[in-house]
Amino acid sequence: MAKPTLPHDHGSHTLELLEHKPTLDTFEKVSNTFQLISDTTRLKILWLLCHSEECVINIAAAIDMSSPAVSHHLRVLKQAGLLTVRREGKEAYYTLADTEEADLVHKIVDSVFDMNCKR
Repeated sequence: MAKPTLPHDHGSHTLELLEHKPTLDTFEKVSNTFQLISDTTRLKILWLLCHSEECVINIAAAIDMSSPAVSHHLRVLKQAGLLTVRREGKEAYYTLADTEEADLVHKIVDSVFDMNCKR
């Protein structure tokens, strides 16, 4: 990879910064994660599941939505790798996944909503 150059030298550290520029894949992963959490309902669900493990019915009650609507959002978040599901009999329990993207979401939730937990 060629060393980055800029047309103007303003004395900033931009060239140094560009040497550590993330890959396009990394930018896309972060962008996709931000798109997922830009939905208010998903953000409410993530806020709850960052700090607990819950079933669909409890999540629906906690955020004042129907179970089918919550199930739809849970499916999207699970497919994106942000949630994991644990089954116990007929009940499914959701919590935040142990992934880089989920850790990013957790940090955002803790920071924005002034939460603090040990994850």
